[in-house]
Amino acid sequence: MHDELIAQAQAWLTEDPDPETRTELARLIDAKDHTELAARFSGTLQFGTAGLRGELGAGPMRMNSSVVIRAAAGLAAYLKKQGHHDGLVVIGYDARHKSYDFARDTAAVMTGAGLRAALLPRPLPTPVLAFAIRHLGAVAGVEVTASHNPPRDNGYKVYLGDGSQIVPPADIDIAAEIAAVPSLTTVRRPTEGWDTLDDSVLDAYLARTDAVLAKDSPRTARTVYTAMHGVGRDVLLAAFARAGFPEPALVTEQADPDPDFPTVAFPNPEEPGAMDLAFSTARATTPAPDLIIANDPDADRCAVAVRDGQDGADWRMLRGDEVGALLAAHLVRRGATGTFAESIVSSSLLGRIAEKAGLPHVETLTGFKWIARAEGLRYGYEEALGYCVDPDGVRDKDGITAALLITELASQLKEEGRTLLDLLDDLAVEHGLHATDQLSVRVEDLSLITAAMRRLREQPPTELAGLPITRTDDLTRGTDTLPPTDGLRYTLDGARVIVRPSGTEPKLKCYLEVVVPVATHAGLPEARAQATDLLESIKRDLSTAAGI
Repeated sequence: MHDELIAQAQAWLTEDPDPETRTELARLIDAKDHTELAARFSGTLQFGTAGLRGELGAGPMRMNSSVVIRAAAGLAAYLKKQGHHDGLVVIGYDARHKSYDFARDTAAVMTGAGLRAALLPRPLPTPVLAFAIRHLGAVAGVEVTASHNPPRDNGYKVYLGDGSQIVPPADIDIAAEIAAVPSLTTVRRPTEGWDTLDDSVLDAYLARTDAVLAKDSPRTARTVYTAMHGVGRDVLLAAFARAGFPEPALVTEQADPDPDFPTVAFPNPEEPGAMDLAFSTARATTPAPDLIIANDPDADRCAVAVRDGQDGADWRMLRGDEVGALLAAHLVRRGATGTFAESIVSSSLLGRIAEKAGLPHVETLTGFKWIARAEGLRYGYEEALGYCVDPDGVRDKDGITAALLITELASQLKEEGRTLLDLLDDLAVEHGLHATDQLSVRVEDLSLITAAMRRLREQPPTELAGLPITRTDDLTRGTDTLPPTDGLRYTLDGARVIVRPSGTEPKLKCYLEVVVPVATHAGLPEARAQATDLLESIKRDLSTAAGI
């Protein structure tokens, strides 16, 4: 078996075009490090609806040029079978380790296959790439990014010509073409022949950002902004300047792109501690800011924090569901029409807002690849800080335009002597207090996730936090409105729980929501305390039931 492993590694080594990963792999072969070699050659990174994502390194289970070239060759073959023999593929990339290299590899493969390729001019937010696909009439787009994953990761996200991410069966068909690549030696990779775009695409994107704001709306809210060591800063500052907002105060320690993300354990605003520098910057900024805006490293997500506490000296980050509801209420107030869409793991409050406004409401599977496909989409969001506020421009989540829209709302409320928290209180009294939380378990061993899902299916809980489960949906079977996915949904009296493995990280995710009726603003403190207790009890009971 060890001989077979070494032979596999040596065969890979002879084809590897990257000197860095060749050196790394040669060292492992020379050291006969069978454990590490087995981890890298135990299979191949699976190409799915999130494209590819994994740790950088040599071998088929890591992200590297060999894997990317095969992926690009498979995508090119798929596009040609769809009749796009000389179509344009536009390629974007973030500032992570190897992102530019993988983008250039992709451009070379597309060019070699007879397609036209165009690289964005420098590391830019993912929404700029999603915009560019439709703006340039491309047949596909690729974004090299691992979003908010740890520094050692990178990824490969694929969009088709409608500007939204791939969904089945395209992912399965592309994966089959990737598997059919016999050898890297068969993949033509010229050293030139593709275009590198100038700033005109970015300028067109920025011109489009104006469309999300109401004409002559107030633009007075002051912000603190962190790019979380990613690529959002310059584009967000340009968008805010165009809109006429006060210039955001920057979290300087996190302002420049840095692929090592030195100030955070995980470059994700949702992770504990990730917003600490933003909070301390806000406390030290004068005049006092009205809100904090954070993008994740590829700037497709947007986090919002507000002043809280007795004297407003404290800061707290709003949940994605809270921002989702605020943006929806703002759009309704502005007279928006069209479908309001969200993922099934997001708060049911959006449905109540849409229903009261007489607007269509759709629930989709998790991920913007599904939300973006809602018919007649006007606004879409998911609880993981993703918001689509201009679907005609960017058919994906966009942390830049979402930041503009929430800052417009904060400005409008400021003119009225109110805050985002006041509006959340109003929504709770109008529609019931919708409180959400998440039980998220990160694992080293993926079999633990499989075991937890099996346990929940074989020994399903009958109640959580003393609330009887009135309905259980095994989402692998699909529903009237949803295609099959690995997940479980529990409906309780006044609560809802969804359990699913993460599509992009080694995590089991459990999404909890409770709805507590509240008649007046005076009843809100008691309702919040009740909701918090319920969520904690559900979390505890669910953890026991899943054995995690």
